[in-house]
Amino acid sequence: MDPQNMNSEAKMLLNHAKILRLHTGNLVNRSRLKKKCPGSPSEELQDCIQATLSDWISTTKPSSKDFPDTLDCSIPQATDAVTPEEREEVKVSVKLFLCESVESSIRDAVGLACQTLAVSQLDSVIIAPPGLVEGDSQSLTHLQPAWEELEALVRNQRIAAIGTSDLDKDLLEQLYNWAQVKPSSNQVNLASCCVMPPDLTAFAKEFDIQLLTHNDPKELMSAATFQEAVQEGIQDLGISDWRLEWVLRYSIIVKSRGIIKSKGYLVSARKGSP
Repeated sequence: MDPQNMNSEAKMLLNHAKILRLHTGNLVNRSRLKKKCPGSPSEELQDCIQATLSDWISTTKPSSKDFPDTLDCSIPQATDAVTPEEREEVKVSVKLFLCESVESSIRDAVGLACQTLAVSQLDSVIIAPPGLVEGDSQSLTHLQPAWEELEALVRNQRIAAIGTSDLDKDLLEQLYNWAQVKPSSNQVNLASCCVMPPDLTAFAKEFDIQLLTHNDPKELMSAATFQEAVQEGIQDLGISDWRLEWVLRYSIIVKSRGIIKSKGYLVSARKGSP
């Protein structure tokens, strides 16, 4: 199939689909990303989306009669499935970036991660809630719906431990006191504070909450950047009405050696209202 026909097939599939699911595969051994060392997590994700869509177009030979509502864009040979033999030797860690306040997104994302990685349970999930309207500040009320969904997944043994991102001491304490399943970790962005706040450190130590650092921006990917990544990956098709629902970044770590065996992204987008 020549590139023109493949582009035409891809356009028809995307025009028909209502949900787009994308799996980048293992980035640890992917040599084809444009930037060998992306300057930020956002750049890495943008490169991954472009490269995955580009590969998907060149390797997929869809039937013109089959136009699914949910379009899965993944490269079969890039799978990160964990074998039963190695499951006890690795830790599967996830950070889930919610782009919309839809609790079912958490269930969908965790389910897809378990299915993709061939595991029944994720060892840890850190949640990054959607951005706030300008002028609003993060509150317990804002966190509760997502946390309740995470707690249900812990009770159903889909997740072993759950954590938070960018909570100060007061909000972490409020969440800890209210929650039935307590946060096991809290990520702190060192770009906003070079040293861990002493009150946060003391509270975390007292209640056995692990403090971790990260360098993720408040908005991992803007709507405009996502559209640009999709358009470049599909080679300039007029794709402009997709909106990001969530981005899940996973790492599979070998426990005994502390090295990352594989790392990748799962991305879900939904077609906007016509």
